[in-house]
Parts: sequence; C-alpha cells; structure tokens
Amino acid sequence: MHDDPITSAFGDLDAGLFTTDPDLLAGLAHDESRLTDRALPAGVLSPRSTRDVADMARRAHAHGVPLVARGAGSGLSGAANAPAGSVVLRTHRLASILEIDTVERLAVVQPGVITADLRAAAREVGLFYPPDPGSVASCTVGGNVATDAGGMCCVKYGVTGDFVLGLEVVLADGTVVRTGRRTAKGVAGYDLTSLFVGSEGTLGIITEITLRLLPAPAAAQTLVATFDRLTDAGRAVAAIATSGLPVSMLEIMDRTTLRAVDRRTGMGFDAGVAAMLLAQADDPAAAATVTALGELCASHGAGDVATSTDPEEAELLLEARRQALPALEALGDWLLDDVCVPRSRIVSLLEGVETIAAAESLTIGVFGHAGDGNMHPTVIYDQSDPAGRACAQRAFDAITRLALDLGGTITGEHGVGRLKTGWLAQELDPATLALHRSVKDALDPSGILNPGAVLDAQTGR
Repeated sequence: MHDDPITSAFGDLDAGLFTTDPDLLAGLAHDESRLTDRALPAGVLSPRSTRDVADMARRAHAHGVPLVARGAGSGLSGAANAPAGSVVLRTHRLASILEIDTVERLAVVQPGVITADLRAAAREVGLFYPPDPGSVASCTVGGNVATDAGGMCCVKYGVTGDFVLGLEVVLADGTVVRTGRRTAKGVAGYDLTSLFVGSEGTLGIITEITLRLLPAPAAAQTLVATFDRLTDAGRAVAAIATSGLPVSMLEIMDRTTLRAVDRRTGMGFDAGVAAMLLAQADDPAAAATVTALGELCASHGAGDVATSTDPEEAELLLEARRQALPALEALGDWLLDDVCVPRSRIVSLLEGVETIAAAESLTIGVFGHAGDGNMHPTVIYDQSDPAGRACAQRAFDAITRLALDLGGTITGEHGVGRLKTGWLAQELDPATLALHRSVKDALDPSGILNPGAVLDAQTGR
C-alpha cells in the first residue's frame, strides 16, 4: 500500500500517461499570469481519450488529489496555475478536429485543438469561426471555452460561449456527461452548457466541444483614426456605438501603448497622438460602412483618418494592435488587467488609469476592445523589487476598483483565475456568491477540481 496519494492514484499508469519528470513539471507549473499563487505540481497526466480522462478523474477523486486541467498555458489570470500537491492534466493529445458539418454549420473538436487551426479548417470549407483571442495562434479551444475567451471580433460576433452548442465533460468523480445539442434550437432542461463555459476547470474537465460556425463574411475593410485628445476618441466610440453601424472590430490603443508599439515596430506613429482607433467592417456593404465610420471619427475630432481595402495593408495595421502586449512587455515586467466598462465610460477609465499611473509613478499602457468596453491596462514594474511589486499590486487593485465604480466588471474575457478571487466578492452580492459555492459543492463535493481558482478554496470568496 502506498502512503503517497499521488503514487496511490497514478503510480500504476504507464509513463506515457503519467510522469513526475522535474523538467516537465517546472514548465507546467503556471500560465502567463503575474503575481499569482503557484507551486510545482506533483505530477503530469497526458490522457489520450475521454476514457483516460474519466479514469484519471476517478483515481484523483478516490485519493483526494487536486486536478488542474491545462491547455496551452496562455491564460493571464492564473487559472492554470498548479497548487501544491496537485496534478496537471494536459489536453495536448486531445487535439483532433473530429467533424465539420457544412449543412448544420458546426464543428466538433477536442479541447487541445489550436484556435487558429480551427479557424483555418472552417475557412477551407467556406465557413467562419469568429473567436480570435490575442494568442489565437497558440491557445486552445478548450482553454477558450474554460475562460469564455473573447478577442478583437467580439463587438460583432460575441465571445467563445456564444458559439458553444454542446460539451462532453468529465465530472470530478469520473462521470462523463453530455450537455447541449447539435440542432439550431433546443431549450430542454437547464442550460448546463453555459454553466461549464467560463468555469475555468472548477466544475468539470471538457473533453469534446460542439461549436456553431457562420458563413464566411465579406472581405474586411479597415479604418485607422488618430486623436490628439482621449475625450475625442471616447466621443467617437460612443457615436459609433449609437450609430448602429455593423463594425466587426473596434480597438483602441492609448499614447503609452502606441509609443511602445512604435519602438518595437518602427511604424512611425506621431508622438502627439493620444489615442488610435482601429476599426473593421466585414458586411456586404463594408466599403460604405467604413466610409461612414471615417466621417464619424472626423466629426468627433480625429486628426487623421485612413482606410484600406488591401488585405496586406490591413494585416499590417492589425499587427500593430497584436503587438500591443509584446511591445509593453519589452518595457519591463508587466501585470495585465482585464476589465470591462460601459462604452460610454471608456474615457473615464483611460483618464483614471493615467491618474493612477501618475500617483504610483508607474508606466501603464492601455489597449483593448473599444467596441465592447473591454480594456487591458498593463502595469510595467520591477519584479525583482519588493516595493515595485507592491506598487504594481496597488495600481492593479485601483484600476479594478475603478472599473467597478464605473459600472463595469472585474474581467471581460480572461477570467477570475487566481488573480482576482478576492475581487469576485466585490462584484457579486453575498447571495449570488453563495449560489456559486453551492454549484461548486454540488459538482465537485471533495473540491479536487482546480482548487483556489474562481472561488477561494478555503472560504469560497
């Protein structure tokens, strides 16, 4: 008999399914988040099938071993961080696109499929999978579902959860359940699919995903508008939202971010620009839409408005937005926030961030999805300096509090993870928080699934 619960649970599995190799453990201890709790996992599981996942969950449940499901580890909230004594369950072998149905316009995939690969496969048959997180080339569909990830197309198409029709999920005790449906409509019973979407591996382990696809859109038309004042950019965003124009993308970068991107790419942004809006339209009348967008921006103080129908030029402009985080990373250690406010309060958020940065003597760049109010203030600090870390944490907390005070939410697309468990109780009322705990206790009564993520493992707050 083994005294060690890890050995007792998984010691008889072959090396292809379970390992304690220290080099591998070190590489899978955490995601891309900063200032979040993590430890070296006790082992790594690499299932090849749903049956493997169910067997592993049964073993973990029987021996009280915490399980942390992990996709590509590109998350930014600490949801894939390993607590002490836990075992990481990787989904990299569950990486097949099982089906694309062009009649029903759906795809069935395993969780380890790279999001960009699914988008490409859909495009080959004239269909479109819209979700496009910033890490689209490396993140997995399973991770996107677990965090309800968004991206730059959210303003028109919504987040990942808007495309999830059904799931296969392994529960904490190894029970395999299926939720949702393949039909265009279906309202039988509770919406359990939506319950698992965004649950960050705390309620079950997703092993198969049925996704809605769309017809391929028209070729996108692109617009860039620069503003010398933040207030003008905010007025333009509000005007675009009010107009009802069918924009498929509306992004914003502040002065700090633009300067960082320019240093990284040499794109030649004017140093006097306070903000830049990047918009696209992909409707059949995209050219007229972009023309109207340009007129709105110009009438609200844009200093320069440029449009493009050339796909290569448009991709270059989009690359400037995709380089926002890498460019800010180059300035030092970074702590990325993810908050969402009403679109009418974006300028208030940006101005508030500038005030916080000045008060803490920090560089904070802001970029994000102006079309839906989801902003990513990025705090630059010195990780090696305890005072610098404390300063960054204060700024991060002040920004998150500001978002709530502006009528917003603590996370728009990255999830609560371990980074914001303390903030969930600030956003939710006590009764709603207790309901969260009841759901967790019902589906994971022994608390082995990703403990410490979303809800604090000890207090439930």
